[in-house]
Amino acid sequence: MGNDFSADQKRYLEGFVSGMQAVRGAKTAPASPVPMGPDAAHLAAQDATVAAGKKLVDQEKWKRAEHPFDAYPRLKAQARDRAFPKPEDNFRWRYFGLFYVAPAQSSYMVRLRIPNGILTHWQFAGMADVAERMGGGYAHVTTRANLQIREVMPENAPAVVEAVQDLGLCSRGSGADNIRNVTGSATAGIDPQEIADTRPLAREWHYHILNDRSLYGLPRKFNVAFDGGGRIATLEETNDIGFQAVRIGGETWYRLILGGITGHRDLARPTGVFCRPEECCALADTIVRVFIDKGDRTNRTKARMKYVLDAIGFEAYLAAVEDKLGRKLVRLPEKDIAPRAPFDRAAHIGVHPQRQEGLNWIGVTLPVGKMEATQMRGLATIARDLGDGDIRLTIWQNLLISGVPDARIEVAKAAIEALDLDWKATSLRAGLVACTGATGCKFAAAHTKEHALEIAEHVDARLALDVPVNVHLTGCHHSCAQHYIGDIGLIGAKVTINDEGDQVEGYSIVVGGGFGDQARIGRELWHEVRAEDCRGKVEGLLRGYMSHRQGPEESFQAFTSRHELEDLKALAEKTELVSA
Repeated sequence: MGNDFSADQKRYLEGFVSGMQAVRGAKTAPASPVPMGPDAAHLAAQDATVAAGKKLVDQEKWKRAEHPFDAYPRLKAQARDRAFPKPEDNFRWRYFGLFYVAPAQSSYMVRLRIPNGILTHWQFAGMADVAERMGGGYAHVTTRANLQIREVMPENAPAVVEAVQDLGLCSRGSGADNIRNVTGSATAGIDPQEIADTRPLAREWHYHILNDRSLYGLPRKFNVAFDGGGRIATLEETNDIGFQAVRIGGETWYRLILGGITGHRDLARPTGVFCRPEECCALADTIVRVFIDKGDRTNRTKARMKYVLDAIGFEAYLAAVEDKLGRKLVRLPEKDIAPRAPFDRAAHIGVHPQRQEGLNWIGVTLPVGKMEATQMRGLATIARDLGDGDIRLTIWQNLLISGVPDARIEVAKAAIEALDLDWKATSLRAGLVACTGATGCKFAAAHTKEHALEIAEHVDARLALDVPVNVHLTGCHHSCAQHYIGDIGLIGAKVTINDEGDQVEGYSIVVGGGFGDQARIGRELWHEVRAEDCRGKVEGLLRGYMSHRQGPEESFQAFTSRHELEDLKALAEKTELVSA
């Protein structure tokens, strides 16, 4: 080296040359990069799957190629071009709550996140405006106490997402492989019999998810629910994680149940684990992170947490949770738990006194969850002027107006009726649940909402039920309307009607499902019945029940449980013929 370089420059050049020589002489390949950042756990799980010689499903490849949250500029570009998405972007845009539902409808459906299903009157009225300006002018209440807006054209998709955020609501992560809307007791904080108010826990979990990107992009969707022990069932046993409020020695605890997925004929089961309210969020987080590590990323039909539990067992799963949590979970004997008060299967409809003296909630009936924008604005006005300002959506596809003083009940009833809605319902309509169906979902094999109303109209005109009976109609195996837990459940099917293979819409019919302390998966009674014949089948079942039950105290579920399927079928078909 000449005298043209300083001492520091000489040392740098010597080091550089030495390093280059070392690289040339190296005989081992550099190590693969370790995944970093908020998506690291998901990338590591994908890498482990591939290293084991397995093939990732397309959705995992799409997530890896471009994380949906990094692709918002492309969503806006598609909106400017009025372009609908290709399959990989249809999956990605669901991270923003946007579902392209063609061929059922050539438009997007937008689904929200509303923790515990509670929103203010002005948010509800704002959503009516969004539905009217950028959607089909109506909304649906879902079985996760949530709202959906339909018929959103591509040019309006980002605008709807942003309009929802302007209202203090959001749609982030409400679809695809993410943790869905968190549900809680519909009457949280106002229920005379509740053990705990679930609103703070639902809110904590909601914001925990929203502010942690590592909780997005799971092996498959994930459901969490908190039940406070109130009069209206939350159906936490249908969730991947359920927290049930209980009293132990005068203190409030939450029982942990895991593995519910009714579309796959399974309900969440008690784990023997209990936690205090302030521990629920951290425990749920850890359970999800074990699922991130162990969930199946090669087979979408086996990618839910239930299948991890089936494969390794509850105890091994809980051991992994303890290892990640860094402490032992609390196990308590069931004998120490105080009995919980029973649900009231009619408490989501009509007028009911709150724990606050002189105030009431009014359950409003919605025809299988549908409301026009004008009705939404009217309900918002009632909540503002006659209630406490809140609208409470329920998993039963209706809503509650809370905080109505005794002196304003009759005025509120009249105002609800003036909207062409009602605050009362028959025993059948009160428990009538239906998914979107073929009108708005490409997976559905039948028009569930339309058929549900036809069944209710047919039965109510011919039979007066004196006890609640739940009828659930779902369009496909995804079981969004949870047909397996209905007293009578119908799942859409294409029915072959002749030797030429022509098909019509229809359903397979199950009976005897239940929830809460009567949780049970229904049994299939009829396979692939034409839709037009289902109303007669349901009527026949209910007539047989009313005629042969062991007194009015015997529930429909108990009645069907003590009969063999063939006997039930014969009884129903006999009474169906008599009534024809």
